[in-house]
Amino acid sequence: MELVVVGAVVMVAVCLCAGGAQAQLRVGFYDQSCPQAEVMVRDEVGKAVSVNSGLAAGLVRMHFHDCFVKGCDASVLLDSTASSTAEKDAIPNKSLRGFEVVDSAKQRLESACKGVVSCADILAFAARDSVVLAGGSPYLVPAGRRDGNSSAASDAMANLPPPTANVAQLTQIFGRNGLSQDEMVTLSGAHTLGVSHCSSFSSRLYDSNGSRSQDSALDAAMASRLAQECPPGSANVVAMDASPNTFDTSYFQNLLAGRGVLASDQTLTSDNATAALVAQNAYNIYLFATKFGQAMVKMGAIQVLTGSDGQIRTNCRVAN
Repeated sequence: MELVVVGAVVMVAVCLCAGGAQAQLRVGFYDQSCPQAEVMVRDEVGKAVSVNSGLAAGLVRMHFHDCFVKGCDASVLLDSTASSTAEKDAIPNKSLRGFEVVDSAKQRLESACKGVVSCADILAFAARDSVVLAGGSPYLVPAGRRDGNSSAASDAMANLPPPTANVAQLTQIFGRNGLSQDEMVTLSGAHTLGVSHCSSFSSRLYDSNGSRSQDSALDAAMASRLAQECPPGSANVVAMDASPNTFDTSYFQNLLAGRGVLASDQTLTSDNATAALVAQNAYNIYLFATKFGQAMVKMGAIQVLTGSDGQIRTNCRVAN
């Protein structure tokens, strides 16, 4: 049964009590310098998602991929140059979507408040707005991030969790970013939105020769369906759950039934501690929505540049 967020609207406020740059982020950062900043971003995201609902998942994923590589500094938005291949052109990022939404928001903000709002903050706001548009609960986003001026594909390859990761590997990757196992499971719930390329899970369906070889953790009926949609070498995409444009708990319900699409998702039920967290979220949309907002705020503070560090890019694709 599909669960849709109804009456689960919770404004999540998190105190960034850690020292250093994280503590310099604050809710309402642009209240004086660009009062309409968040409204403008929300408007651009809303227009884009109304045309292509899949962009909501794309913007949430882009924020995650930015923060897990050198922190939340909008480095994922930078274009490659003749001398350097940027993060966005690394294999895990080639399927990212929503760059044009950030561009539109940035152009509008530059017209209204030139040189004030960072690309990193735009991306954090856009991810939150995407969650809300998909039916999730709104949460307050502390801002004040500044933009980095470099981006390397090798950093993305080294720091993003692969779709084949197991619980121990995921725990290590999230842990080095200051995120707990509970936050890891909660943030994995973002996969209630969007689609996956067949290549990301083909090893669960076929052996190296392309013959059927099912992952024992994958429900047999689910495996058959995926194999029909993803023949060997397919470039197709499949929905992560039955409601790919709705923020709900069906992702977690699927994991409990052995129907997780990615190995890195299904592995969350292979460990007693993470399996218990999956079960907690599976039938409590209020709990999941609340925890998700809190975890997104914490993730959004990873290794941020603030104060006089970094820059405010004029064009999110190019360092000043």
